Amino acid sequence: MLLSFKTELKPNNKQLTLFRKASGIARHAYNWACATVQEYLTNQEKAPSAIDLHKRLVAEVKPNCEWYYEVSKYVPQKAVADLRTAWDRCFKKLGKAPRFKKKGQRDSFYLEYGTVANPKIRNDGKRINLPSIGWVRLAEPLPMTAVHNCTISRQANKWFISVKQEIELPLVASDRPSVGVDIGIKELAVCSNGEVFSNPKAYRRMSKRLKHLQRAVSRKEKGSNNRTKAIRSLAKVHARVSNIRKDAIHKLTTHLAKNHSEIKIEDLSIKAFLKNHKLAGAIADCGMHEFRRQLEYKTQKFSSQLILVDRMFPSSQICSNCGNHRHKMPLKERVYKCLDCGHTSDRDLNAAKNIQRWFAGIRIPIRVDQMASFAKIACGVDKPSVSHSRTTPKQEVSSKFRQLSISNVA
Repeated sequence: MLLSFKTELKPNNKQLTLFRKASGIARHAYNWACATVQEYLTNQEKAPSAIDLHKRLVAEVKPNCEWYYEVSKYVPQKAVADLRTAWDRCFKKLGKAPRFKKKGQRDSFYLEYGTVANPKIRNDGKRINLPSIGWVRLAEPLPMTAVHNCTISRQANKWFISVKQEIELPLVASDRPSVGVDIGIKELAVCSNGEVFSNPKAYRRMSKRLKHLQRAVSRKEKGSNNRTKAIRSLAKVHARVSNIRKDAIHKLTTHLAKNHSEIKIEDLSIKAFLKNHKLAGAIADCGMHEFRRQLEYKTQKFSSQLILVDRMFPSSQICSNCGNHRHKMPLKERVYKCLDCGHTSDRDLNAAKNIQRWFAGIRIPIRVDQMASFAKIACGVDKPSVSHSRTTPKQEVSSKFRQLSISNVA
């Protein structure tokens, strides 16, 4: 299995300058390629391939920009390839059209040295030897001694290196149980076995600090050094919020994939949830999409199975004890109370148990309020037919409907 490892770098001032220079060249090549593709599309011509764009870059741009030769040749080449990949996704309607990159936002560049069989980007546990940059200190050792390629990226004021390695699948127990997981806002996740994982709510905890720093940025004059410092301070807090959220999700997904053979979660539409402007901030702070993304590859790593429950399955409305389907529950009701058997349970725990019992083709019982409305329509009191001028006040429900309702409640 191919996994990616990311760790922090500790460059000196000279290496920081080289990092910024390589990021700038990658950004320049990306923006040039984006403008070139847009020009072709405006003229209603076929967009050039990544190879054609790179040939034009070498022939037209590099002779006029000698500073391109101060970094590795793979830096602009990979940037052009990434731009063409982004346009391919746009043409297939998998994403939006790529936009031009700005200085200081998502700075990154690609390096390559050697081959897959003979990798030459080596590290001794404390440092890594990057082509055209030299030996750079590592914050922590990498799990391999040599790699073929790597990506250097910046987050706030820190630089990170990402490398890939083929690993063997770890050994796991064969008698692991299955579990259903309900993802929420109040708690990050509630499992069907009773385990509860709290939501750190990092953005909410640091919202006051973020507002203070955002005001400080708005007060500074654009283009000044003080504004640059204020933006850097704001980026540090945003990075801390992101790291706290990712740390909680990583610990949760590793625990679930390692200790369970089957993990069932709801196939939620996060994009639709974010349209609710009253809860959009709280939903985004949970990292629901990141939770599912991590589970997808960690279940492969630990030989588990991820099962997506139908998003239309009313897990919060069905009693996990008797199977009765009650009326819709608003979010303010945190305790599920069954009107049939009297069972009382936490809302999220009840939903997690229903998710754990779900399977493809499961019969969903009719809601109690729907059954009552069906009964009124069947007796003909609320909606009399046109041919009947008078309706009898007492009519029994047909035996067919009675059998249907009994079977649904049971």
